[in-house]
Amino acid sequence: MYAVIRSGGKQARVAPGDLLRVEKLDGAVGDSIELAEVLLVAGDQEPRVGTPLVDGARVRGTITAQGRGDKIIVFKMKRRKGYRRKAGHRQAYTEVRIDAIEG
Repeated sequence: MYAVIRSGGKQARVAPGDLLRVEKLDGAVGDSIELAEVLLVAGDQEPRVGTPLVDGARVRGTITAQGRGDKIIVFKMKRRKGYRRKAGHRQAYTEVRIDAIEG
């Protein structure tokens, strides 16, 4: 059985036991979470596609890590004018282990 979920503006195909890295979610390591934005559920029967969400479908998971991604550097410059700006950014993420797909 697998499902397509939406989290943080991105879609992902998940199955029980998968590790998924999504945009930061509130919660501590070990907390259970429920991802309710399920777009598709498929398995032994015919796939169920939502319009836009599948009614009654839920994906349950456990937070395994909270972290920050690699640093990216943003550098802006205007030639011959002495204008230079350098900034760094590290995006926060949450790693989730998918435990069950319901519905």
